[in-house]
Amino acid sequence: MQRSEWERVPRMKLAHLPTPLEPAPRLGEAIGLRHLWVKRDDLTGLAAGGNKARKLEYLMAEAQALGATTVITFGAIQSNHACMTAAAAARLGMSAVLVLNGAEPEDPQGNLLLDRLLGARVLFVPEGDRARKAAANAEAERLRERGERPYVIPTGGSTPLGSLGYALAVQELAEQSEALGIRFRRLFVASGSGGTHAGLHLGARAFLPDLQVMGVAVGEEVEWLRSKVLACAAGAAEAFGIAPAPTAEEITLLGEYAAPGYGVPGPAALEAMRLAARTEGLFVDPVYTAKALSALIDHARTGRLDPEEPVLFWHTGGLPGLFANPAFCLDEA
Repeated sequence: MQRSEWERVPRMKLAHLPTPLEPAPRLGEAIGLRHLWVKRDDLTGLAAGGNKARKLEYLMAEAQALGATTVITFGAIQSNHACMTAAAAARLGMSAVLVLNGAEPEDPQGNLLLDRLLGARVLFVPEGDRARKAAANAEAERLRERGERPYVIPTGGSTPLGSLGYALAVQELAEQSEALGIRFRRLFVASGSGGTHAGLHLGARAFLPDLQVMGVAVGEEVEWLRSKVLACAAGAAEAFGIAPAPTAEEITLLGEYAAPGYGVPGPAALEAMRLAARTEGLFVDPVYTAKALSALIDHARTGRLDPEEPVLFWHTGGLPGLFANPAFCLDEA
């Protein structure tokens, strides 16, 4: 697949690309890998950085083409996606409404603090994806009645259109790895709402067919997530003429690293946070990237990765989450 086939889809430049592809020799040595690399999508440049910038380049382009005046999205109270959506809206002169799960805290921290700084209007709803969707749709209808044009983005920007950003990201990786003379066989990435994972899977099929994308579930609803990744990948394949359509058997999703649950790191994830910080000066967050890195570490230590094999950790960002959960950064956590 050639770049020209992707460029026909409208795109709004929001991210600093290409993001760096960096070696992590001290972390690799600590876990028994000689050639560990990190794809630094925590450095995409929009707001505090992170993977959502690549998706938002396509989603916000569509919103602008439709004449949207307000962007509505939803997620957890420390949603990286919600914060980055608010930042993209501010850059493009749109309003942002964020529908977040939970009670409004007295002292906003992390992403929620940045949401406020960005001028987003935040609506708090009870736990559950259904409540978020209902509130977002009700808000969209209210805005339409006022003469505005709302554009609703699902959780994580995980739609076939948003996933295109990560299919193209693999072409970026292919160009970087070829220039360095590296041939990656396995890539570890956090999988939360499924769009990044779906896009990487499609991109690997198109540009790096020997690369296995190892999605690491960060929540306990693993089978729901698997179906979401497949639906997102299949939808993108159909919409953008990528054949053949992906199958469930192709999707690699590791569910054993999600415990004790979404937003709560276990001992292995906490160790991964400290090890990355103390060997490479690299910060991973407790909700997403620490769990993905813990899966990579476990695979290395248990002999499921060849010590001589180049292995890639795709860093999807999430730095503000550390400031919302300072106890997770302490040795006694």
